[in-house]
Amino acid sequence: MAYRIESLLSSRLFLQPQLVGDQVYFISNLSGRLSLYRMNYGGSVPEPLLPPHISLPNPELIGGYAFRVLPAFGTIIVMIDQDGDEIYRPMLINIDGGFPEPAFSGFFDHHRTHLTLIDDDRGILFFAAEDLDKPITQAIRADLATRETKVLATSKWGSTPIARSMNNDKVVILDGYTVGDTALSLWSKKGSIVLFGTTMEDRKNDEEISLNGIGNACFTPDENRLLVTTSIFSDTYSIGCIDLNKPGRMSAVKIKGLKHTGQGELVSISPMIDDRYLLNYNIDGVSFNYECRYLPATNTLKILAILTGESPLDNGVVEHVDFDPSTDIITVALSSAVSPTQLYSIERKKRDFIVMHTNEKLIGLSEDTLSKGEDASFVSFDGTRISARLYLPSDSLGYKDPRPLVYYIHGGPQSQERPDFAWFSMPLIQFLTLKGFAVFVPNVRGSTGYGLTYTKEVDQDWGGKDRLDHVFAMENVLSKDARVNVTKAGVMGRSYGGYMTLIQAGQHPSLWKAACDMFGPYDLVTFSERIPETWKPYFKVALGDPSTTEGLQFLKDRSPKTYLHNLNCPMIVIQGRNDPRVVAEESEDLVRNLRAAGKDVSIHVFEDEGHDVLKYQNRVTVYNMICEFFVKNLL
Repeated sequence: MAYRIESLLSSRLFLQPQLVGDQVYFISNLSGRLSLYRMNYGGSVPEPLLPPHISLPNPELIGGYAFRVLPAFGTIIVMIDQDGDEIYRPMLINIDGGFPEPAFSGFFDHHRTHLTLIDDDRGILFFAAEDLDKPITQAIRADLATRETKVLATSKWGSTPIARSMNNDKVVILDGYTVGDTALSLWSKKGSIVLFGTTMEDRKNDEEISLNGIGNACFTPDENRLLVTTSIFSDTYSIGCIDLNKPGRMSAVKIKGLKHTGQGELVSISPMIDDRYLLNYNIDGVSFNYECRYLPATNTLKILAILTGESPLDNGVVEHVDFDPSTDIITVALSSAVSPTQLYSIERKKRDFIVMHTNEKLIGLSEDTLSKGEDASFVSFDGTRISARLYLPSDSLGYKDPRPLVYYIHGGPQSQERPDFAWFSMPLIQFLTLKGFAVFVPNVRGSTGYGLTYTKEVDQDWGGKDRLDHVFAMENVLSKDARVNVTKAGVMGRSYGGYMTLIQAGQHPSLWKAACDMFGPYDLVTFSERIPETWKPYFKVALGDPSTTEGLQFLKDRSPKTYLHNLNCPMIVIQGRNDPRVVAEESEDLVRNLRAAGKDVSIHVFEDEGHDVLKYQNRVTVYNMICEFFVKNLL
């Protein structure tokens, strides 16, 4: 049977649900591009709320809310960029839909803006606003009623508002230097104080700083303490409590009633109402979400209900969770390796009543033709356990011989490949298995999901030990699997995965018969020059400082450009013209230099995409392009 990518893309995305009264608002690609819709509770024909020519950005990249419905003001605030350029600006439309207008009279016109906190009832919004020309980020408080804005903090290191008091007179602001290295400040009308961590400005030269791993925070009901996610008490994160009257001190919060087993980490805590909170865990790539109650007398979070992770909402990844205090209903978007995103409401006191609002299906494909994947974790060259999954063609497809291999590397690098049908990877993985390929998906050191120590191993070591993990997997793990033909292996990845694809093809050319790079950095020196100004302080610390002799040499040593003269297989390069993270010039330099050296390389630039491929026809094109490339060179 000739399987088509259109079958896998026939299931539309349903993302970022928000229940308002008897209607569910959400983002979907129903029209072929991401836009904003609403439908009746329980499901109905979706109603578009934006003009059809406007494309919304990828919510996974945006950092904060993609939109928020504010019923008290009869409006919706929507974060909009231009065809993937990631210059997000807050826009307003009527609650029944309309043409977007700037939310604050152009105040944010010169910023890349992230909406991180919202007081729905009072219309008070908090933003992290990155200057487009200078390495400066500001924490901004904005009043929707008066359209007034106020700068709360300014920093090179993020200035991200992450928690607010009920009447917004106290705001917690996070600065982040590298992953796990953060400082937490409290803003109030009295001024600003450091609550926890050592700010970069207060550090002495070469001072050793203990990582605290603070990621997000919530006020306790009395608003005298904060509950924070932290690595202080557990490398895989736990909850800590900070007394606002005792800065610099943290106590461990006990959590009673967790149901999951397996390896993974705590991802976040978020407020619900009164003394109730939501906990989100990532366990072996699968989402476990809990509702819990904070007991201050014993400094304990008591689990009240498991929301996802058990049947029927099991073996999947939650893209978004929303809580509506007026109805006490939790709404989630969830997908898995074989199921597209669906919207569910979790209701009643015991959370034992589930309403399914969508019923997306893959046209022309039965579930038994898809690959659920299997655990393929291994112990690497230095004894480090590496989590991985191997997706083999379904037995129902009838393939018998050892299968040619596509080695798929995730981006980040501090990210994780999960069984998630919501985004780019899983439709491609399934399409490749339908065509007869085995697809190996490792989460090598530097990935998230396995604790802070594991995640930090890639800092200042791009293309180092993580590169060797991939080589070890090929030479010592996959080569011993009789179901896989490593003599016919291709490598591919997106973003940092594209960088690693280029490194593999240049430093280990004998392993690969084909390579597909999607917007991967080619020259780390020019990459460091071309990233947004507000990103440069972070990359100087986490990657290397090109202004120093040692840092410049490191960037050259770890650049694919240094090794790609060794390329001896065909390569395809895919790029978005509007990509601000890895600009198009990086890929164009790569292709120009390789062609001058006589290498077999082709490039496709999507003129209306950024650091992703989101529009439907572009997705059809790119998935077919990648699959045909590997069929031609590996089958």
